[in-house]
Amino acid sequence: MTRTAIGRLPLFGIFLFSFGLLPADQPSLAEVYNLRHFTHPNFTRIVVDVGTLREYAPMESRDPGEIYVDIFQARLNPIVHEEAIPSDCDYINLIRIVQKSPNTVRMTARVDFSRVRRYQVYHVFDPFRIVIDIYPQEKGQPPAASPGPAGAKNPQPPQPAKSGYSMARLLGLGIKTVVIDPGHGGRDPGCLDASGLKEKDLTLDISLRLKELLKAKTKLNVILTRETDIYVPLENRTVVASQKKADLFISVHINAFPDKRRRGIESFYLNFSSDPSVNETAARENATTTKTISEMDKIIRKIVQNSKIIESKEAAEQIQQNLVKYLSQQYSDIKNLGTRGGPFWTLIGCEMPSVLVEVSHLSNAKEAQRLKSEVYRQHAARGIYEGILAYMRSLGKG
Repeated sequence: MTRTAIGRLPLFGIFLFSFGLLPADQPSLAEVYNLRHFTHPNFTRIVVDVGTLREYAPMESRDPGEIYVDIFQARLNPIVHEEAIPSDCDYINLIRIVQKSPNTVRMTARVDFSRVRRYQVYHVFDPFRIVIDIYPQEKGQPPAASPGPAGAKNPQPPQPAKSGYSMARLLGLGIKTVVIDPGHGGRDPGCLDASGLKEKDLTLDISLRLKELLKAKTKLNVILTRETDIYVPLENRTVVASQKKADLFISVHINAFPDKRRRGIESFYLNFSSDPSVNETAARENATTTKTISEMDKIIRKIVQNSKIIESKEAAEQIQQNLVKYLSQQYSDIKNLGTRGGPFWTLIGCEMPSVLVEVSHLSNAKEAQRLKSEVYRQHAARGIYEGILAYMRSLGKG
């Protein structure tokens, strides 16, 4: 089965909800209040009525043949009929809508792809609704374009990124301001190696190089959370980004592990994780926070309610892919550790897509030797730069 899973609530989040640690009635949830379908001579239209603007992600599975649409930060009104079978339509077997998780509603159309020529998913405003048009195989000339909603022009469907639609893509938004966050600093050195290399110095150097690339080659407004060796509390870094009305937040770090054989590059976006290596990295990066256990409920709620997860995941994947690709053109044995979600303090509270990049391991002898080199740090900055450009292009604004 081929499926792109976007923005799912993690199992840990579901566990918290089930045991009452998160409120069952979250006021931010939009209401999905109707599911409609119409079979026309040339296509079938499915309409999901939503109470207000919400992110959504279309997906498909070929075995079984199904088209999904996940609607995030939403709840299903109990009066909505969960299942329907379209009449006079031999290419759609079932339409179903369910509360997939406490804050995600899923619409599923079970289709026979051998009889389907194409389909498109888009949205319409006033009121906000998500539309799925499914076109069957036709004999002879293809049908004319499907009619739009009554009294409206036929909308052009937005082009999703690999990770699906998001509110930014729905509204055609782009990037004007980028905040770069050099990890650690001042009395917080980050990770160290025996030769005296400090993470705080390496992250600042890479971040300054990245700023210069962005300023020289783009029209972006670029701001650093620190430009010298000063201490900035973890909680204040996202405050800086919010005050500056940033559209993208990139936190630059260097990794370290007790197992000195571990090496490679990895990128993170805000989420929970059950991966021990991710949680070990997060615990190390979060060590300087001043927050207390009494604030855990509020912190967890911020992670669960993170509405930027789709764009953060997309940005992290673009940066990871391009950083690895660019460094691999210059060096051998560049290891791609991938992109994953993790509970990093420096990303909590971000009001914009946010990414934490771990540029190599200071605990690995080979990578530490490379990190000593200004050339390597310049290449690392260039790789992150290429990733930011790729992400901007995915928004249609690059």
